[in-house]
Amino acid sequence: MSRSLRHAICVLLAGLLVLVTGVAAPATYPDKPLRFLVASPPGGSPDILARIVAARLTDQMKQQVVVDNRAGASGIIGVEIARRAAPDGYTLLLVTSTNFASLPALAKSLPYDAEKDFISLSRIAWVANVVTVNPKLGVNSVADLVRIAKERPGQLNYGSAGNGSPAHLAGAMLDVLAGIKTQHVPYKGAALAMTDVIAGQIQILITSPLVAMPHGRAGRVKVIATTAAKRDPLLPELPAVAETIPGYEIVQWWGIAVPALTPQAIIKRLHTEIVTALNVRDVREAMNRNGATPHPESPAEFAAFIKAERERIGRIGKQGGITLD
Repeated sequence: MSRSLRHAICVLLAGLLVLVTGVAAPATYPDKPLRFLVASPPGGSPDILARIVAARLTDQMKQQVVVDNRAGASGIIGVEIARRAAPDGYTLLLVTSTNFASLPALAKSLPYDAEKDFISLSRIAWVANVVTVNPKLGVNSVADLVRIAKERPGQLNYGSAGNGSPAHLAGAMLDVLAGIKTQHVPYKGAALAMTDVIAGQIQILITSPLVAMPHGRAGRVKVIATTAAKRDPLLPELPAVAETIPGYEIVQWWGIAVPALTPQAIIKRLHTEIVTALNVRDVREAMNRNGATPHPESPAEFAAFIKAERERIGRIGKQGGITLD
């Protein structure tokens, strides 16, 4: 065999090896525990949902899926850890509406590119927030809230879990679409903001039903509406804000992504496992109990949704004058 022929065969075999390793998952995958990064503290909605999914994936994949909370810097720390992880299918990232939509749309710079540095697998759930007000405000509906805000421009305050958070965007959208002017008061968490709504230090908080409904049922706050385009199937008694203010829609959502360059075969396996988990009755019921609605979808659908969300939030931010340093 000539040297040139041997060289050509070696090049061909090397190319085939690259092709195979790039497409085919190892036959033993997964053969060790998987890490599920959550870029927020334990106990919140992201953590709760991640643990529901992780428990089911552990059962299905016969390997432990370990939730790893890495909070800090509005979620940037956890996302950065995931970005630097090996693209081998053993590191999953819980994607949120903040770290993959709000921050990329509003921050002047980020150490990661949500679109280029990750492969989005599927949404796992969404939840409409609820509009809560201090009972002494004398508000029983969205129409009442808009009327009072117009009578008292700039005098009503709304809280949030921080600049660029879903609650911040929700309040800014309310101002823009209703033609009112309220003041944003950022907190370090929704629970702290809720405490001040109850005390009357601020008048409005748009937050998760998981945070708000116990206080609403106890009469400490009034819950007047939900923030999805239509009534939330889990809270059908509450009208949607959009019934009074057409076009109003802002929800929190969560999904799963992996580092870019993860082999396609592993992506396919993980996506199949995630969709299977989300269709299990116990998983769906557990999410529902926490106010969330499961939402499995294809990687292409999820990527398109995230892109549309970034564009929409960018428009809201521009209209509402929201920027993040």
